[in-house]
Amino acid sequence: MALVDVAHGKQWHVPYRDSRLTFLLQDSLGGNSKTMIIANVSPSMCCSTETLSTLKFAQRAKLIRNNAIVNEDCSGDALELQHQIRLLKVVASW
Repeated sequence: MALVDVAHGKQWHVPYRDSRLTFLLQDSLGGNSKTMIIANVSPSMCCSTETLSTLKFAQRAKLIRNNAIVNEDCSGDALELQHQIRLLKVVASW
């Protein structure tokens, strides 16, 4: 829910370490990326608590909004970079 609040402009500390799942998905949920989450659920009664927990997480994750930006650096000269690559290949072949 802290990520949802951050997406709506509120400044909060996001406690990624409180959950193993959010810690693993830290870069995807709060970073500069587009993420797709697939929630696997079971119709079996023996898995109802896990299914409910998964559906609640998916509902909260659906509310997160990121502004992903392409990470490109267009400031280099292409010919100069190709020349450096050729030099590195020559040095690596020794």
